[in-house]
Amino acid sequence: MAELLTVAGLDCFYGEVQVLQGVGLSLRVGEVLCLLGRNGAGKTTTLKAIMGLVPAAAGSIRLEARELTALPAHDVPKTGVAYVPQGRRLFAEMTVAENLQIGLMARGRGEATKEAVLELFPLLRARLKQRSGTLSGGEQQMLAMARALCLEPKVLLLDEPTEGLMPSMIDRIRETVAGLRGRGVSTILVEQRVEAVLSLADRVTFIENGRSRETVGIDALRADPSLVKRYVGVG
Repeated sequence: MAELLTVAGLDCFYGEVQVLQGVGLSLRVGEVLCLLGRNGAGKTTTLKAIMGLVPAAAGSIRLEARELTALPAHDVPKTGVAYVPQGRRLFAEMTVAENLQIGLMARGRGEATKEAVLELFPLLRARLKQRSGTLSGGEQQMLAMARALCLEPKVLLLDEPTEGLMPSMIDRIRETVAGLRGRGVSTILVEQRVEAVLSLADRVTFIENGRSRETVGIDALRADPSLVKRYVGVG
């Protein structure tokens, strides 16, 4: 598969503290790549750096032939990269429809895009006039993903999408991520639930102490689960 997004030699700082050191990864067309590592390893910072929310002190972030590294954060979604942060960050006082409209306006999309997204999340259709802050946790996660998909992204960045959700809602989120492959969306997933990774990912990049240590295919990970214990600390 061709490489869609490439990160190479990425260094990032919070103030004077270096949090990413030479991080490298690649996302192929039509795949789910999972970032695995302990809390504080640098997984979320990697996603934020791709989105321009944390400046790159060195290195390269490329989407196909386009260099993203120097772009301001508000321009990155226009290139076809969408981000669902941990905690969802919806506009709680706005309705479901108004939250979706924000996503549509970011890339000038219209009703056809909205309808396609609602096909993925039919539960939201019945909630369009409801304030997003009154939705359940699972429904809020669906809305956050739906808003991101209103950008019609090539790349979707998901940070802990199943955190705090009921098992039935976790299954729905997994099914949605898996189904995005068929719609031409490639995904980078930060996820602590190893069983979710095994059922969703094509490859896994392990992040440790701000460095990308190795990338393995999911079959290799199943064959050698000691890798998870080494980098994540669970068996």
